[in-house]
Amino acid sequence: MKKIVKTLLLLVFLNTLTQAQNKFSIVVLETTKGTIKIRLYDSTLQHSQNFVKLINEGYYNGQLFHRVIKNFMIQAGDDASIKAKSGILLGNGGKSYTIPAEFFITYFHKKGALAAARESDQVNPKKSSSGSQFYIVQGQVFTIEQLDFLVKNGKHKPFTYDQIKEYTTIGGTPHLDNNYTVFGEVIEGLAIIETISLEPTDENDRPLQDIILLNTYTLQ
Repeated sequence: MKKIVKTLLLLVFLNTLTQAQNKFSIVVLETTKGTIKIRLYDSTLQHSQNFVKLINEGYYNGQLFHRVIKNFMIQAGDDASIKAKSGILLGNGGKSYTIPAEFFITYFHKKGALAAARESDQVNPKKSSSGSQFYIVQGQVFTIEQLDFLVKNGKHKPFTYDQIKEYTTIGGTPHLDNNYTVFGEVIEGLAIIETISLEPTDENDRPLQDIILLNTYTLQ
């Protein structure tokens, strides 16, 4: 009987632990180009908590993907972009606070990675993240030789097996690793990322046709 009770208690503990680890499972971004689903990482606690908080407040609703660069990434999170007139330079708005960097070798800039934008090293040597601006990686596929070149020239630490596998198959932006916090990844909607990345843009990388975050919410 005691063994049964202990087993039940262990199962309850493991279930509670699993629920805690999956606290920030999925967020949904409904855009004018389609829907993107993102799984947030639990290890990047401060970034995930902040993102969920802003989403639950409806902060991102109505904002634009104000910066789009083909073979690189798509960026949003500037509240000044809501109903912004065509041609206006965006990207300087957003929350005034920052979030301490949360770097993990297992979280890197593969295609579909969700990461936090930030100010440059000159004014932000600790690489603290923007309180609201984020980007999703589109990137490009790299060869082994190109990855080796980054390592030999001090642009990247030696790549892990997982990094090599992802960068040489689905692609990404490896030169951003350990410089910007990655705190989630796209699990549905990579095709939407591709579609947005191909949109014509002006000289400031703002899409000529507004791409709007219509609605954002969490699934749990």
